[in-house]
Amino acid sequence: MLEHGGRLRGAVLKYGIDEADWLDLSSGISPWSWPIPAIPDAAWARLPETDDGLEAAARRYYGATDVLPVAGSQAAIQALPSLRQAGKVGVLSPCYAEHAEAWRSTGFLVREVLEHEVERFIDQLDVLVVVNPNNPTGLSLAPERLLEWHTRLAQRGGWLVVDEAFMDNTPELSLAAYTQRAGLIVLRSFGKFFGLAGVRLGFVLAEPRFLKVMARQIGPWSVSGPTRILGQACLNDVAGHQRQRQRTEQASQRLVDVLTRHGFAPKGGCALFQWLITPLAEELHAFCAQRGILLRIFTHNSSLRFGLPREEADWQRLEQALSEFSRERP
Repeated sequence: MLEHGGRLRGAVLKYGIDEADWLDLSSGISPWSWPIPAIPDAAWARLPETDDGLEAAARRYYGATDVLPVAGSQAAIQALPSLRQAGKVGVLSPCYAEHAEAWRSTGFLVREVLEHEVERFIDQLDVLVVVNPNNPTGLSLAPERLLEWHTRLAQRGGWLVVDEAFMDNTPELSLAAYTQRAGLIVLRSFGKFFGLAGVRLGFVLAEPRFLKVMARQIGPWSVSGPTRILGQACLNDVAGHQRQRQRTEQASQRLVDVLTRHGFAPKGGCALFQWLITPLAEELHAFCAQRGILLRIFTHNSSLRFGLPREEADWQRLEQALSEFSRERP
């Protein structure tokens, strides 16, 4: 399995620091989790129903015509390759590594391309996968550009797959409203923005015919009854959405300021994380881990991703570690 952020138990064993003493900044998940609504006993005792209002809530929240709930967007990422014949897939990279892995492991020829290389290769591709905003770089592409790529792919029966896992703070950049178009598939993650990654919920936005095929591939009852109730409550909480957007955006800007003040100006980011390229990535990662602060390291390009601290004490702890690192280096 590929390595991801949030592997706190491994850090506990490696560094000998109790789990409760860690400040985990290794994942791009909001540190402010939605309150859990009361779950009726029947939700635990009965198979999930699909007419309980979850899909309607998701359509309103995302602004999409049709949606398919899945057990996290990762489930959709792994299912997509089974819905096409072998072909050539482009993945705009660097990005969430599971995309390329899913297509490559099922026999597709995968080319990881940089942003400026898409124009060179797009007419040779059957599928183009884009994470927007990107993880970990934070790169955001304009909807007009993505729709132009989709048109070129769809003319040949191709797909544009857009992973919008970090789109909740910038809904104006989403392609959700265009997903009635054939060959345009948008993936949305629930857990990151709502701070509830453990519930494993996501949505596929696409034309109805495609969603029916994907639903058969994934199978029935992929999302539990309690999760459906929780998801509906969160998606309908309009006042909560505004509050979450405001505090994550403020925290993200504060993180930019903190890193920059200590000589580590981020290269990119979004409302839920900041991304830093530095030749000191491994050294800084280890230094922070020895002090119980877990960051996400990408060794292939010597970069680090910083999630958002939650409490004022967490901010002070990060500031102190960065300050000590700068002082202790010769």
